[in-house]
Amino acid sequence: MRQVNRRHFLATTGSVLALRTIPGWAATAATAPATDDRALERLLAGIAEELLVEYPENATALGLDKGDRARLKSSLTDRSPEGNSRRAATAAARLARLNAVDRSRLGTAATLDLDVVRTAHELVVEGYRFPFGDVAGLNQNWSYRNTPYAVSQGTGAFAEIPDLLDSLHIVETSADADAYLARLEAYAAAIDGETARLAHDGSIGVVAPSFLLDKTLRQMTAARALPVAQWNIVTSLARRSAALAGDHGRRAAAIATEKVAPALDRQIAELTRLRTRATGDAGVWKLPDGDAYYAWALRAGTTSRLTPEEVHQLGLEQLRALSARMDPLLRAQGLTKGTVGERMAALGKDKRFLYPNTDAGRAEILAYLNGRVADMRQRLPRAFATRVRGDLVIKRVPPEIQDGMPGGYAAAGAIDGSTPGNYYINLRDTANWPRYSLPTLTYHEGIPGHIWQGEYSYRLPLIRSLLAFNAYSEGWALYAEQLADELDAYEDDPMGKLGYLQSLSYRACRLVVDSGLHAKRWTRDRAIQWFAATNGSPVDDVSSEVDRYCAWPGQACGYKVGHSEINRLRDKARAALGPRYDLRAFDDAVVKAGGVPLTLLEQIIDAHIAARKGKGKI
Repeated sequence: MRQVNRRHFLATTGSVLALRTIPGWAATAATAPATDDRALERLLAGIAEELLVEYPENATALGLDKGDRARLKSSLTDRSPEGNSRRAATAAARLARLNAVDRSRLGTAATLDLDVVRTAHELVVEGYRFPFGDVAGLNQNWSYRNTPYAVSQGTGAFAEIPDLLDSLHIVETSADADAYLARLEAYAAAIDGETARLAHDGSIGVVAPSFLLDKTLRQMTAARALPVAQWNIVTSLARRSAALAGDHGRRAAAIATEKVAPALDRQIAELTRLRTRATGDAGVWKLPDGDAYYAWALRAGTTSRLTPEEVHQLGLEQLRALSARMDPLLRAQGLTKGTVGERMAALGKDKRFLYPNTDAGRAEILAYLNGRVADMRQRLPRAFATRVRGDLVIKRVPPEIQDGMPGGYAAAGAIDGSTPGNYYINLRDTANWPRYSLPTLTYHEGIPGHIWQGEYSYRLPLIRSLLAFNAYSEGWALYAEQLADELDAYEDDPMGKLGYLQSLSYRACRLVVDSGLHAKRWTRDRAIQWFAATNGSPVDDVSSEVDRYCAWPGQACGYKVGHSEINRLRDKARAALGPRYDLRAFDDAVVKAGGVPLTLLEQIIDAHIAARKGKGKI
């Protein structure tokens, strides 16, 4: 298997961000560049506050929308064309100031913080040069999903805001409920803002593929057809504010009726208009400057300089290696005929491993996942010297958006622990989740994956909790799957071991399919059939996956690129340290670094190696 060549990874140099003056942070908005750690700390703290103002949903997700930041609980990100332009200008102004900073008086930790912030802004500023879509790199909640389409089946206010209000917006007081109502007003404005962007982007030839528009319209029209009194944005507040004065449930229904519903109607009308012009072309090559857009999306998704062809070949090479590992396990189960993909497809239809496609079957799946979490907690001391709580709740993806959402996703909870992390599994069809596939998903999304890793970032300066890098976070989540195997989670579960290897193969397929769609002009049907045949995954499942790659180009490539780099660095540390190598110390070094571009991760591991070497005799 080819290792990812280090020369491809995005080189980063450090500087520091100066701030615009914002309320409460005037003292940090110095016009002169920072020249020491303390000044840099003040500047970065101010930048964090500015990002919370730009993306107030993140304050809620992290439990920060209280006290001096309470005003953030009443607002949402401005998704209008004007709001988008303001964010682009702000990011560019910050980046322009970076080169004026003298780094020579900064310490190691400060320099790392500086480099992380600067790299995030470099990628975002480059993305804003394309006059369409949504650049999400500075938005902690959705930083992974840069998209050329302001609205699609899994992207946009309709897909993102209702669940945030239900799951993360705490309602304990009348002020909390009033803030929720203010956000309902902002939700209607966000929908209209995106509708204006859809119209603009359509006018320059940026229209989502017909099959994505069809799926998006099905979701929206089905939800719109329900009586407003049954909408989750109404029932959630009514239920949670029942004991509070203010008749908030009735007021929520009024806002939904008078503002949200008309805004949805306008967006449905615009999407319907765009559908008449849409084609079935799946890749972004069809867009204005589409090849350059995909090159940027790959850089953002992988923090690398890998070309589409290199990504494609990396996926094929890793698939060959994984198939060689899966074949003997399949033979041990009596499955000897056909390709690995064909045998995994047959296994996936075996009723021994399937749950009923009923609410009772879905409840069984959730119970099983919770059992896997409990088991993994007992194994973690073997992999980490420093541990976090890993607080999480496992939930079903809301049915109203499940057709457009991934199979699983998660985010860590509030910084202060007031709300747990949410780990979502898409249960639209339980046939997509044979029992042997479930443990690995849980280690990826929950512990020691996304939710576990996210909590470590909360021990860093706030700015570091607000910035994430797709290749690091998804690479870590795949590495978490690998750790589960190394911690003997599959010792008595050969089928679970097959599920784990199929999961890695799934991510290798993503490298091939994403580059195939956007650089090699594969059709959607070709991508689905190749994916299903190669990995043995259900067609329903990979159809949704392929649609996701069409909407979020480059994102799917971060998993295996990041995973490969973490393993390369682990091999480097083991070779350099010999008897001083310790898995727990290495894992701590990676996860305590927080979200970083992959090049900076190498610097961190180099420092870890040097520190371990300096410990003296063992």
